Amino acid sequence: MSGARVFRPTLAATLTTIPAIAVMLGLGTWQLQRMAWKTDLIARVAERVTAPPVALPVALDDPAAWEFRPVTLSGQFRNDHEMLLLARPRQGQAGYEVMTPFQRADGGGVVLVNRGFVPMDKRAAASRAAGRVEGPTSLRGIVRLPQSAGLFQPDNAPGAEVWMRADPAAMAAAQALGPVAPFLVEALPGQTPGNLPAGIEPRVELPNNHAQYALTWYGLAATLAVVYVLSQRKSRRDGESNR
Repeated sequence: MSGARVFRPTLAATLTTIPAIAVMLGLGTWQLQRMAWKTDLIARVAERVTAPPVALPVALDDPAAWEFRPVTLSGQFRNDHEMLLLARPRQGQAGYEVMTPFQRADGGGVVLVNRGFVPMDKRAAASRAAGRVEGPTSLRGIVRLPQSAGLFQPDNAPGAEVWMRADPAAMAAAQALGPVAPFLVEALPGQTPGNLPAGIEPRVELPNNHAQYALTWYGLAATLAVVYVLSQRKSRRDGESNR
C-alpha cells in the first residue's frame, strides 16, 4: 500500500486554484443572468415589431426607445440621392439594399429609408424605374438604429459606391444632404410598384449566446478543478519522505 496516492494539496496551488475556480463559476452565473435578460428583451422586441404602426413623431428625444417600432410617415423621396448598401443574400441571390433620403412633410427633416432589396442585376435605378416613387407619398416601416461594424466587417469608405453598413451621418455627409435623423426606417413589404426594391420583413437581430458562454465558464471551472485534484495527489511514500 506504500504506492497509494492521497490528495495532499500545496498551499500555493490551493491559493492559486480556488479563487480562479470561484471567478469562473461567478462568470458562468453572470452569463445565465444575462441570458434571462436577453431572452426577455427578445420577447419584448418581438412583441413590439408586431404592434400597429403609429405616426413617427416630428422629433425623437430617445431614438433607442423607438427601435423596432412600426411607424408611418409622409413626405417625398429624394431619389437623386439614392445609395446602395451591401445586403445579405436573399433566396440565394446576392444584391443590395436601397437607401433613399426621405423629406418628411411634417417638418421632421430628412430620414434615411431602407426601401429594401434589389438583386445585383437591378443595381442601376434605371433598371427598376417602375419602383421609383415620385411626389408626395406615405410609407410604413420599422425604426432601426445604425449598427456598429462587426469584427470581420469592412468599414465604410465614404467615396465608394456601395456602403458596408448603414451610417446616416456619414451617408448624409457623402451626399451633402445636411442634417439627417440619427436613425433609419426600414420600409415594410408591399409598398413599391413592381416590388423592386422589395421591402424588408421585420427582423430582430439580437444574438443570445449567453448559454454557450455560461457552459464555457462552467466547463473551464470543472476542468481546472480536475487538474488541481489530479496534480495534487501524491504517493504516501512521497508524503512520508517530506515529513
